[in-house]
Amino acid sequence: MVDTKNPGDKTLSVSPSKTLTLKRGVEQGTVRQSFSHGRTKQVVVEKRGKRRVGGDGPADAPAAPAPVAAAKPAPVRAPMSRPPQSSHRGGGSGVVLRTLTEDERTARASALADARIRDEEERKAAEAELARRNSKEGIEQAEREAAEARKKAEEERHRQDEEAKRKAELEAKKRFGEEEAKKAAAAAPAKTTAATTATAAKPGAPARAPGVAADATDEDEGPRQIRRGPGGAARPVVAPKPTAKPAPAKQRGRLTLVTALSADDVRERSIASFRRRTQRLKGHQSNEPKEKLVREVIIPEAITIQELANRMAERAVDVIRMLMKQGQMVKITDVIDADTAQLIAEELGHSVKRVAASDVEEGLFDIVDDATDTEPRSPVVTVMGHVDHGKTSLLDALRHANVVSGEAGGITQHIGAYQVTSPESGKKITFIDTPGHAAFTAMRARGAKVTDIVVLVVAADDGVMPQTIEAINHAKAAKVPVIVAINKIDKQDAKPERVRTELLQYGIQVESLGGDVVDVEVSAKNKTNLDKLLEMIALQAELLDLKTNTERPAEGTVIEAKLDRGRGPVATVLVQRGTLRVGDIIVAGAEMGRVRALISDQGVTLTEAGPSVPVEVLGFNGPPEAGDRMAVVDSEARARQVTSYRAHQKREKSASAVSGLRGSLEQMMSQLKTTGRKDFPLIIKADVAGSLEAILGSLEKLGTDEVTARILHAGVGGISESDVTLAEGFNAAIIGFNVRAHKEAAAAAKRNGIEIRYYNIIYDLVDDVKKAMSGLLAPTLRETMLGNALILEVFNISKVGKVAGCRVTDGSVERGANVRLIRDNVVVHEGKLSTLKRFKDEVKEVQSGQECGMAFENYGDMRAGDIIECYRVETIQRSL
Repeated sequence: MVDTKNPGDKTLSVSPSKTLTLKRGVEQGTVRQSFSHGRTKQVVVEKRGKRRVGGDGPADAPAAPAPVAAAKPAPVRAPMSRPPQSSHRGGGSGVVLRTLTEDERTARASALADARIRDEEERKAAEAELARRNSKEGIEQAEREAAEARKKAEEERHRQDEEAKRKAELEAKKRFGEEEAKKAAAAAPAKTTAATTATAAKPGAPARAPGVAADATDEDEGPRQIRRGPGGAARPVVAPKPTAKPAPAKQRGRLTLVTALSADDVRERSIASFRRRTQRLKGHQSNEPKEKLVREVIIPEAITIQELANRMAERAVDVIRMLMKQGQMVKITDVIDADTAQLIAEELGHSVKRVAASDVEEGLFDIVDDATDTEPRSPVVTVMGHVDHGKTSLLDALRHANVVSGEAGGITQHIGAYQVTSPESGKKITFIDTPGHAAFTAMRARGAKVTDIVVLVVAADDGVMPQTIEAINHAKAAKVPVIVAINKIDKQDAKPERVRTELLQYGIQVESLGGDVVDVEVSAKNKTNLDKLLEMIALQAELLDLKTNTERPAEGTVIEAKLDRGRGPVATVLVQRGTLRVGDIIVAGAEMGRVRALISDQGVTLTEAGPSVPVEVLGFNGPPEAGDRMAVVDSEARARQVTSYRAHQKREKSASAVSGLRGSLEQMMSQLKTTGRKDFPLIIKADVAGSLEAILGSLEKLGTDEVTARILHAGVGGISESDVTLAEGFNAAIIGFNVRAHKEAAAAAKRNGIEIRYYNIIYDLVDDVKKAMSGLLAPTLRETMLGNALILEVFNISKVGKVAGCRVTDGSVERGANVRLIRDNVVVHEGKLSTLKRFKDEVKEVQSGQECGMAFENYGDMRAGDIIECYRVETIQRSL
């Protein structure tokens, strides 16, 4: 036994054989402690009874718990001190419990009171939740019962209405007849409905379900019923809704997709709509004339009636009525010309502005430069003359090049542009070399259009030739000065004076003969007087005072164009005005593009090219035609407008030409029967546009009334597979001039048996086509008389037929020759002589004065006295 240290503490006696127990009537309890964040904890507390003074009896019963509403529990009195107890003798172990202090007892009592308060609040909340749930269930049950009651009442009312209607019909039929029966039947449902409504309005009239009393009212929801539950507790129940359906509420607000889909079928007219209708009616009823809107109407070359009415802000019906007054029956989609549209617009009081499709080209060319902004430019000189008079050789000597060696056959077939620097003045001169052959007339014409000075090269040993005369005519048409260069003076048979004299016949009078045309005797082979020629060109250019504005957008002319497989479309352009720069948007003919690169005649890449500078331009969408004018535009939209207009014009022109040549099928067949004209189909591909133009012109001249060359397709570039496919469809020949077929195209042509011919000299091409076209010509048949024979007697021989015994009167008769049988000077048969016999032998020929036997092929009507003409037919092949 262990003694306690403090006499007031309670003692637990602990022994090995006994359990741990409390002494002096100590009781245990649990209290729930609350912490922050909603945490709670169960705590064990001790309850002690009161001590009795001077005794160790049992403690008093615990005092009644303090009321819940009290803020603090009653204070606990401190236990009275008692003498310490001695421990049991005999040894053992024990635990001594100390007595609680005043603060601890106060805290424990406070916690116990708080726990009681929380328990009371939780109990009340549970009861309130239970009551709410019971009330909700009761309300829902009441609502369901009320809905069932309304449904039964509606069915009953409907049944009563039908019964009343039927009875009214029967009574009306008995009393008033059929008409009154219909009226009474129509009025019966209304009366029944009114009576039912009046009955329902009386207090206590509606039937109530058992256990429901109309004792309560609610200010917001109207009369409410009270249902008694099983325990007698009153539960509010919503009263049944009235049976009459309320009128649909008027729809307000804007009409949207959601409101339109969710709204009823009938939608009332809005106030704004009603106002608009009223204003519209007032406007129609008013006799005040409306103010006329006068517009400026833009009228193109052709316009539809609908579009014209829209531009005038008039009704199309009025326009059609005006046209009908003029005798034209038209529809709203019909197209009228600009003159008719202008008359209609002016009659309606509008102003008219006429435009044309060609207006898109306004401002592209020929804009006058300000004289203060101009600068001197280099002259453009075109070298012209007859073939083999030394034009290209002269240019090679001037620019120290050898262009002649690169030309096939030593003859120039391309137009070239070069720039030469004068060794004396240091100024640059642009030369344009033109071919001298008759086929390249268009090239010479282009060269004359873009030039400032024409150098007419005439060989001293050959004199004035046909292309020399043509060059003189081109120069006169272009109204440019001419400088005569008499070439090849180094030859022994050179006669410069003869050249000067012959030029007088064509209006060219040189200075030595008292004229105003400069002439220079030169030798391209020995480079004689070349400096004098350059000096005369510079002097003539100084007299012309050539100036232009270099800062304006560039303008120029396409000298030549080709399709390079590696670089794409390449055009040789002579810049005439302004400066052409890399990146400019350019237009030439029906093609447009953006300048990607500029290459000079020496092969140097340039960033810009000024006036009178020939350059190769890369960047076109397609190869333009030679001779097209080139211009720089400010935007791609403008370029597309111009090119689309030009392409449309080009298509219309080609379509009209084809339709004029084609005609109807009946016309073609009649033409073929009458004229027998045949077509020679061809597909032509050339290296440059100028050569293609010359080839087409030469082939066109070959055509006759009987045969003509039909060009299925002509283009610039190599021969492709599409060309082979086209040739296969028309059984045409393919001609390549300075071009070759692609690998795939060559294989396809070999596989399909299409002939491809390559040429590098235009005259060989023209000669071969001429021979091929000559083969289509019908040959000429020529008769050669051999002799005549007289039939003496006709013999009928078995197994042979009729044989005429004849005497040859003139010439000779040959077996197998053609014969005519003439009777009374009328030809009765033409055929061939099948049998010719002399006595019994078959002979080949019988001479004059001899007798023979003759038999015709498939003919036996021969008589004595008929004359036989014997002749031979020879076929002679024609040529173009």
